[in-house]
Amino acid sequence: MQVVETIPALRQVRRHHGKLGLVPTMGYLHEGHLSLVRRAKQECTAVAVSIFVNPTQFGANEDLARYPRDLERDLALLEKEQTDLVFAPSSAEIYPVGHGTFVEVGGITDVLEGKARPGHFRGVATVVCKLFNIVQPSRAYFGQKDAQQALVITKMVRDLDMPLEVVVCPTVREPDGLAMSSRNIHLAADERRAAAVLHRALAAVESRFRAGERSGEALRGTMRDTLATEPQASIDYVSVADRATLRELDFVPSQGALASTAVRIGKTRLIDNLVLAVTA
Repeated sequence: MQVVETIPALRQVRRHHGKLGLVPTMGYLHEGHLSLVRRAKQECTAVAVSIFVNPTQFGANEDLARYPRDLERDLALLEKEQTDLVFAPSSAEIYPVGHGTFVEVGGITDVLEGKARPGHFRGVATVVCKLFNIVQPSRAYFGQKDAQQALVITKMVRDLDMPLEVVVCPTVREPDGLAMSSRNIHLAADERRAAAVLHRALAAVESRFRAGERSGEALRGTMRDTLATEPQASIDYVSVADRATLRELDFVPSQGALASTAVRIGKTRLIDNLVLAVTA
């Protein structure tokens, strides 16, 4: 496994790999990230993982300084997965003095996470665009847990005619259903137990949907009611939205919808989602 920290070094190493799969991460890796690495290994001749806590996607009052970091641990995990290449740049390498160009993806970044975190997706799109230009992967792998992010990146690639495929992989969960996230490390024991309510809320929505409920507001109400059973849960938003546009639905059509939520448990903000799909 080769570990590089600069763009010139990355580009020199990149020339020795053919069909390269990229897994962009902010580090503090968990099984969700590693599942993306394994998928990439199945589909590509080599796999690169980027580890970079991107400052431009954090707001002024968000948890940039608190975001967990442990590069030595991450590299050990990636070594076990036989990762070919790790790109771990500094902030100055990605955003040198004088940097002033950003990528804005219109149409799906002003709702849900975009509304709750103004400027977040500008930072995400910018850093991912830069990583794609630096690494030049054939495929890039993202998790369904960050459903809106995956849509934003997919739209950016399509709109800017980037020569790669975005692959979105299933959310990896703990035994109680909690979606794996680097931020879960911040949860105290009682908060960790409380956090399972996110998945219970989504499961309740899915159950009502499968039973025939098609009212968007009724399904959102089910989510709110389930989340309200947990005293430590503070709701940021609940959503039952069109899977392509992320606009809230009054009625869920035959092609289904995306149910999603953002909740604060203590000081930790968690997100999760589930695709509601009509089966034959």
